[in-house]
Parts: sequence; structure tokens; C-alpha cells
Amino acid sequence: MAEIEVVLGDITKQKVDAVVNAANTGMLGGGGVDGAIHRAAGKLLLEECLKVPDGPKGRCPTGEARITGAGALPCKYVIHTAGPVYHGGKSGEKELLSSCYRNCLLLAQEHGVTSIAFPNISTGVYGYPKESAAETAVATVIETLKKAPAVRKVIFTCFDSENYALYEKAVR
Repeated sequence: MAEIEVVLGDITKQKVDAVVNAANTGMLGGGGVDGAIHRAAGKLLLEECLKVPDGPKGRCPTGEARITGAGALPCKYVIHTAGPVYHGGKSGEKELLSSCYRNCLLLAQEHGVTSIAFPNISTGVYGYPKESAAETAVATVIETLKKAPAVRKVIFTCFDSENYALYEKAVR
């Protein structure tokens, strides 16, 4: 079983094979984690994102994942996933959030990623309740790691102490 760690810090500084970007469906940068990753990675990341073909629901539809190089980040890859906007929990948000984590790990497996850092997907401006998001994230990661044996280390990188405490609790 892979090692699961929770840290309080900046995902752009994690020394892992891949960092996960809580992107929007266009993958072209934005606010929050997405903006921080794009700023730290530089224009090479944007150029790679532009090479991902547009589909009918964007470059990375909600719940799916796409992989690019990492530009100036200290990792090999950025795995982009678009989390759900929270609408009260009755619009399939939990399934979509779970799908984000699952698809990121399966894509990591395909590319031989041994270590991956996740942000707290959808808990910022997308409004997903933090405790529920932490429980869903950790449960999905633990279940999906059975199908992703290449991944030996997962780091939940929390930007704030509230998320840190919730992810620590969920991992325990």
C-alpha cells in the first residue's frame, strides 16, 4: 500500500513526480490553485495546455483528468482535473469529486508516476463543503490505489489549517 501524507503548504513546491491542478474545464489558468500552478510553472505549461484538444465540454470536463508537462515546476507532470461546483449535493457532486481523484490516479499509473500531490479539489470558490470533500478524497484515493500500484506516495497538500485538520482526520 502506498504511503499517504498530509502536509500544510504550497503544492507548487512539492518534490513529487506529479502535482494535481484543480483546474477549470479550459485548463488555461485561473484563480486559486490553478492560478498558482500556472504562475509557478510559467508559459510552458500554458503552451502544453493549449495542445490538449477541446471537446464539447472543454479541454478537461468536470470529473476527468488530463496530463501535461510541468514547465518550471519541480516535478515531471501536472495532472489537471476539473472539480465540481457545489450545488447543494444533489447534482452528482460527490460522484464527480470522487471521479477527479480516481481519474488522476489512473492517469498517474499510466505514466509511471510514483509520487503525486493533490490539492483540496473544489473546496475554494467551487464551494464544496470541506469535511465532506476530505472524506470523499481520502476514501477514493485509498480505494483507487489498489488499481494504481505504481503510485507509492500520495501527498494531500493543504493550503490552510482547516483543510489540513480535516484531511489528517480523514487519513487517520
